[in-house]
Amino acid sequence: MDPSIAPASRAAVVTPNDTAIVGARALYIGTAGDVAIAPRRDVDPVIFKSVPAGTILPVHAAIVALTGTTASNIIALF
Repeated sequence: MDPSIAPASRAAVVTPNDTAIVGARALYIGTAGDVAIAPRRDVDPVIFKSVPAGTILPVHAAIVALTGTTASNIIALF
């Protein structure tokens, strides 16, 4: 299977941080709120507003920023 479309094979708990590299292919949001994601480390984060609990955001997340993130129980999918 093409790795770019294969399902995630690893997961890790995310602690939002304004500089730490996550490098996830997608994020699972456990507790509803806003999620600030930088798709690349040289790009300012974009805030996904009011993400419901249980959502999988299918976006590349180089950084899950602490500033602007109110959601919790976030899991990175690789």
